[in-house]
Amino acid sequence: MSVDVYLTRTSSFLPLEPVGNDEMESVLGMVGGKPSKARRIVLRNNGIQHRHYALDRDTGLPVMSNAQLAAAAVRGLGELGKVDSLSAATSRPDQIMPGHGVMVHGELGWPRMEVLSMAGICVAGAAALKHAWLAVKAGDAQRAVAVASELASVALHARNFEAEAEHKVRELEQRPEIAFEKDFLRWMLSDGAGAVLLEDRPATDALSLKVLWVELSSAAHELPACMYSGAEKNADASLTGWQEFSTGEWATRSIFTVKQDVKLLNEHVVRATLTEPLRLLVEKHNLAAQPIDWFLPHISSQYFAGPAAAALAEVGLDIPPANWFTNLVEKGNTGSASPYIMLDELFRSGRIQPGHRLLMYIPESGRFSSGFVYMEAV
Repeated sequence: MSVDVYLTRTSSFLPLEPVGNDEMESVLGMVGGKPSKARRIVLRNNGIQHRHYALDRDTGLPVMSNAQLAAAAVRGLGELGKVDSLSAATSRPDQIMPGHGVMVHGELGWPRMEVLSMAGICVAGAAALKHAWLAVKAGDAQRAVAVASELASVALHARNFEAEAEHKVRELEQRPEIAFEKDFLRWMLSDGAGAVLLEDRPATDALSLKVLWVELSSAAHELPACMYSGAEKNADASLTGWQEFSTGEWATRSIFTVKQDVKLLNEHVVRATLTEPLRLLVEKHNLAAQPIDWFLPHISSQYFAGPAAAALAEVGLDIPPANWFTNLVEKGNTGSASPYIMLDELFRSGRIQPGHRLLMYIPESGRFSSGFVYMEAV
């Protein structure tokens, strides 16, 4: 018999001081010693004003690992007692092996327990939350922690692009879209971590969120990869993985750089990650007949706010702007951690009242996946 599951605590961790738009290149560096031509265009569209980087401003080196970021967010949940399950998500772990989850467990120093590593991009965080929810719902765990973290800045630093800049100047001049696809995300992504505690009973003296359902969806059957790393995209839209390149090519072709097919993103992200999967959920859960007091969209850019609103109306959920909550402008796009960081701010704000219903929307453009979480405040 399944049990009800309650989200009882939230936490977020953002490293060092916030970085403003005019400071970004002094922290991330200039590729080839030249200012980016894409930076102002990207920032104008995404609307982000501040973000955090776990980089020393003098050396450009990281001050903490991804696993340490995640552990800091988990510690922010407070004294927890016995936890039965830990699910940890990230887009770019500190190493290929071991899994990210056990590295976070090691940082925490908790006793022997179930630990899972969730791979992917933004939806990895939603997958971690779903496992924690299912573990408690099935009675397999009384208390489960889900955490998502991103240390994007290490890969975005200019030193990772220098070899390619020297090797492919002529090609980049002839095909500037190549440079843009690799430069685009340097001004979109930043660092942070967030965590939640799920339990089989609500908190006795504070607000809790009853997790009613968590749904994940993938459109990989119809669309190629859009955001990728550790690979090169071929003319037929397939990917050639990093193991098929020489170690020299890893640098000269910046194989491990995070890349984004911006044209493919703009054409498909709203339809494939919001309109189509949400239409199915509206029918499955009779969502149009239920209140949605808070809509928490993980949008990577303010550019997508308008199209997202139109998609909601199209599927019968005309949620007014006053019911939206996002902290993209001040906290930045922290990938899989963004939904957790967003939820933490709203949860602690005192604005959620008992009876309020919350719908979270978490898309990723990796190969167009999405996650949706529906909760009720109690």
